[in-house]
Amino acid sequence: MDFFAFLAPIEWVVAWIMYLCHQGLVFLGFSDGPGPAWVLSIVGLVIIIRILLIPLFFKQIKASRGMQMLQPEMQAIQKKYKGKTDPASREAMSRETMDLYRKHGTNPFASCMPILLQSPIFFALFRVLNGLVPISTGKDDPIGPIDASVAGDIESSSVFGAQLSDIFLRTDDLQTKIVIGVLILAMCATTFFTQRQLTMKNMPKAALEGPMASTQKMMLYVFPFIFAVSGVNFPVGVLVYWTTTNLWSMGQQFYTIRRMPAPGSEAERLLKERQARKRASKGVVEDTTPVIEQPRGQRQQPKRKDRQKGAPRPAETSPAAASEDAPVQDAPVSEADSRTSDGAKDSSSTAAPKPAPKKKKQK
Repeated sequence: MDFFAFLAPIEWVVAWIMYLCHQGLVFLGFSDGPGPAWVLSIVGLVIIIRILLIPLFFKQIKASRGMQMLQPEMQAIQKKYKGKTDPASREAMSRETMDLYRKHGTNPFASCMPILLQSPIFFALFRVLNGLVPISTGKDDPIGPIDASVAGDIESSSVFGAQLSDIFLRTDDLQTKIVIGVLILAMCATTFFTQRQLTMKNMPKAALEGPMASTQKMMLYVFPFIFAVSGVNFPVGVLVYWTTTNLWSMGQQFYTIRRMPAPGSEAERLLKERQARKRASKGVVEDTTPVIEQPRGQRQQPKRKDRQKGAPRPAETSPAAASEDAPVQDAPVSEADSRTSDGAKDSSSTAAPKPAPKKKKQK
C-alpha cells in the first residue's frame, strides 16, 4: 500500500494547474512542447497557490503579532513556575499558558499554518515530477492531463541545461550538478532571509528575549541546514518551486512589514521616520512639546509653610463677620482738618483722664 496515496487528489490538481498555465503561456507566444513554458508553469503554480493562501497569510501575521505581544506575560508565567517540576505545577503552568493564548486569540501553530498547508502541495509536486519518466515510458498511469506525451515534454524541459526531473544524487553530468547546487543554495538563502525578515525586523525588543526567542533564532539556522541536506534528493522542478515561493514570501512580507509593522518593532520606528520626513517635506511642523500628564486622584490640599506642629489654627470667620470687621473708609478731609484731628488724637492719647473724687459717706 502506497503511504502517500492520500496525495493523489492533490497531485491531480497540481497537474491540471501546471497544464493550464502551460497552455496560457503557449497562447501568449511561447513554443509548445519541451521548453521554458513548462518551467514557467511551475512559477505559475506558485503564484496561484500563494494567491489562494493570502487570507491565511494575514492570519499568520495576526498570530505572529499576538505571540509577540504576549511575550512579557509568557515570561512572567515561566518565571512563576521556574524550578517547579511537580505534576501540579506543570499542569497549572499549562493551564495558564492556554488561558493566555485564548485571551490573545492566538497560538504557536497559527503562525506556521501557511507552511503546513503548502507541505502537501510540495510533496504532490515532488511526486508528479518524480513520476515523469515512468509516465512517459508507460509504466505508470497518467496524472490528470499529464499523459505519456506531455510527461515526455515536461521531463525534457530544462533550466540552464538541467532537466526538471534531474536529481543531484542521480546524475553524473557536471553542469547539471552545478545548476542543481546553485538552486539548492538559492533555496536555502531565500529560506534564511525570509525567516530573518519576519523575526528581526517585525518583532518588538521584548519578543527578542527569552526562551522562545532563542528557539526562533535557532530555527533561523536549522531550516536552511535541513533544506541543504535534503535538497540533494529534490528534482530541479521542486527546487524551482521552493525558491520561487520563498521569493514570493519575501516580497509579500516586505510590503506587509513596511505598511503594517508590529508595535514596538524596528519596522515601526522606520515607518514613523518615513512619515515624519514626508510631513516635513510638505511643510507640516510637528509640536514636539512633551505632554505632562497630571496624576489622577484626590487633589492634595495646600499647607501653610509657617504653620508649626501644635500651633493653634486661626479662627475661621464667616463672610458676614469679615464684612463687619472690615475697616470703613473715611471721607477725604482737608490738610487743616487732618492736622487738628491728628493733634486731638495725640493729646487724647498722651493725656490720661483724671479719676473723679470719691465722696465720703456721712455717718
